[in-house]
Amino acid sequence: MRLSPHAFEEPKARAVAWLTAWDSQGIHRTGTTGDEAGALWLTQEAAGFGIKVASEAFALDRLDPVACYLELDGERISAVPAFDAPGTGIDGVVGTLSLGDRDEAILAAKLSPRSVYTGEYDRLRRDTAHRALVIICTGARPGMGLLNAERFRHPYGAPAIHVSSEASETVLAGAARSAPARVVAESQYLPTTARNILVAFSGPRRFSPPLVVMRGGGLVCWLESLRALIAAPPACNVIFTANSGHELGHLGLDDFMVRRPGWELPISEGGATWIHFGANIGAAGGELSLQSASDDLRRLTEIEFGRAGQAPDIVAPKTLVPTGETRDIHRAGGRYLTLVGSNPLFHLPQDRWPHAVDTEVVTRVAAAAAALVVKLTR
Repeated sequence: MRLSPHAFEEPKARAVAWLTAWDSQGIHRTGTTGDEAGALWLTQEAAGFGIKVASEAFALDRLDPVACYLELDGERISAVPAFDAPGTGIDGVVGTLSLGDRDEAILAAKLSPRSVYTGEYDRLRRDTAHRALVIICTGARPGMGLLNAERFRHPYGAPAIHVSSEASETVLAGAARSAPARVVAESQYLPTTARNILVAFSGPRRFSPPLVVMRGGGLVCWLESLRALIAAPPACNVIFTANSGHELGHLGLDDFMVRRPGWELPISEGGATWIHFGANIGAAGGELSLQSASDDLRRLTEIEFGRAGQAPDIVAPKTLVPTGETRDIHRAGGRYLTLVGSNPLFHLPQDRWPHAVDTEVVTRVAAAAAALVVKLTR
């Protein structure tokens, strides 16, 4: 039976309040003041439910850009470094712009934020024939759509920078005529820490496999699921984790898993069940995807989302390897469910509340997600 529209009135008000607060904190880049503001706010919000909230800190050397640009025809085009590429120093790297991967050239390539998960991008980055790589950001909308730094702790390849899609015509014209250019990517590393926020429930069935509820971008789903388990305490152990470091190769998740070895394995080998609320859930103009290699999780998810009137737009093949936090769990044969959305403003700075969010969708998805989490803990 479908839920009544009136059932979503209070959850919608909560979603609006949470998203308004989150957006007001600014950029949540790992290890920055915005990241810490988000962690503090989430701690206070969860503690306001009357439960104990913990955190686990991890160390990193934060990369802070000093000067980053492409110099072409005497003009400087503002840029952002690839955070897992080596820097150039203040003098930069000089060469001729090229659309082909010629020796000692500065290669220009149009890439979307999702390119980071492709073999072609990895090849471009590892190829040391070119002196530098200029990534022309290419998303569904104009702007500076940065690529994640999957190997942040181990920079590799030639120096690489991002330029906005709005500079595309200028850069491509320069590359077509092999114009001389200079790439500057001067940065510094600052030792700092970031932290994961955790809430743990101890159920009476202590020896049952634990359930991990993991938040990527799914802030509203995570908080609504937390509220639901407070109202209906779980029978098994459950841990909610909101991890920092997503854009840097999942640093926070790596730290979480190091502290809990084997949880990524199949249930028969001591693993956990993972529920991941990923990026872009409820994005305006987006589609919701369900990913899981487990038939029962897929079936139960479709039932609960049908009751909420928000069926997934896409049910991915069981063999599809996730691109986000559950990627390694899938490869280890673990039990997981990922909910992730698409977004025409993916990784763009204009992806902000309220215009980038479909409040009705995110409210219904969160209601279904909370009901799903409760059923998985019975």
